[in-house]
Amino acid sequence: MHKAKFIAEVCSNHNKDLKRCLRFVDVAKILGCYAVKFQLFTIPNLYSNNAKKLYKKALKKRKRELPRKFIPAISNYCKKKKIKFCCTPFDIDSVNFLKPYVDFFKIASYELLWSDLLKSCSKTKKPILLSTGMANFSEVKKAVKVLKKNNCKKIELLHCVSNYPANISSCNLKSIDFMKNFFNCDVGWSDHTVNPLIIYSAIRNHNADLIEFHLDLDGKGWEHKSGNHCWLPHEIKEVIEFIEKEKKVDGSYKKNFSKEEKKERILRADPLDGLRPLRRVRKNF
Repeated sequence: MHKAKFIAEVCSNHNKDLKRCLRFVDVAKILGCYAVKFQLFTIPNLYSNNAKKLYKKALKKRKRELPRKFIPAISNYCKKKKIKFCCTPFDIDSVNFLKPYVDFFKIASYELLWSDLLKSCSKTKKPILLSTGMANFSEVKKAVKVLKKNNCKKIELLHCVSNYPANISSCNLKSIDFMKNFFNCDVGWSDHTVNPLIIYSAIRNHNADLIEFHLDLDGKGWEHKSGNHCWLPHEIKEVIEFIEKEKKVDGSYKKNFSKEEKKERILRADPLDGLRPLRRVRKNF
């Protein structure tokens, strides 16, 4: 089966607690994730105050902001645990701040149109992971062009459906195949469905190179409480373990039956009278 790298998205489930942040790193490593991803934003730099109703509503979510002072500690802990540290910047100042700490940048779907942010991330010479939620093809193509023009050496894309949770009928996983062929780069799936079959299909049927999923530790994360798009560790663990073991599950046709079935074979119906067990062993039962 095609090998995919898993990325654990912490979003706002850190609950502004550094120990909890580091616990996310631990859990992501235990799950076998390639990377753990955080978000760095401040509400005043995220929403326009001219959109008065939206801005007022957004201000109530200021507690969801990740404190900048946490970033060095998270970065160092990721190095210690040998897991990649990624962060999404939502303004240009955050790009400059994050540059010494991250292994790669993630650009969120909502920021895909902002060329200046794309340029700033590109100029750091860090790899960039770009989500494509809500974007049409021409917008994705333009964003990739901006990244390449500004000397981004490694671009990876994440097909994404920006609903929380996303409806499985809207997933359109064939977009992964299309973008892999057109852009000739790694393409993955950013999951908002919390549906194991969607992740399985993205990897098995569409050769997704990456899987990003929203993770919570215990159901107490701020973002977990506000929607049904976050996986709990035991849920995603089953998915990752099955995918890793699928080669063993598929097996081969070299053997006609499994070792475990051997003792059951004598309990089958006999071909002469249709009764169980086989005639040659009936006296033993």
